[in-house]
Amino acid sequence: MGTELNILALYGLLVVVIVVLQVLAAMGQVGLGALLSPRDDAAPLTGVAGRLERALQNSVVAMALFGPAVLILAFNGTTTGATLLAAQAFLIARVLYVAAYAAGIPFVRTLIWAVGIGATAFLYYACFAAAPPAA
Repeated sequence: MGTELNILALYGLLVVVIVVLQVLAAMGQVGLGALLSPRDDAAPLTGVAGRLERALQNSVVAMALFGPAVLILAFNGTTTGATLLAAQAFLIARVLYVAAYAAGIPFVRTLIWAVGIGATAFLYYACFAAAPPAA
């Protein structure tokens, strides 16, 4: 599946896909006119549209956590087979998480989320464990 940086780029593309899916679901629920308005008094989205909106917000937070760890590892040249495996696990977990969230499968969704956040935590651990010695 490539390097950790490739996986970061793939995750960025996944977030773009989630944005498009969320907009399409919202448009189906409230119409294009509502989406083009300032939405100052918009009703909250429900059903799949609401779940995709929340999955998108969670995905952006996950990107904010995952991205720096990958960039630190790449910048320091400290990527390993284990960090690649963790990045792959993160990406797979995030794809499954969005699907489970959109489908409304709560317990499984939480377990999948735990895999993704665990993989992210491992990447940060790897940042410190393999850090080059201070000069």
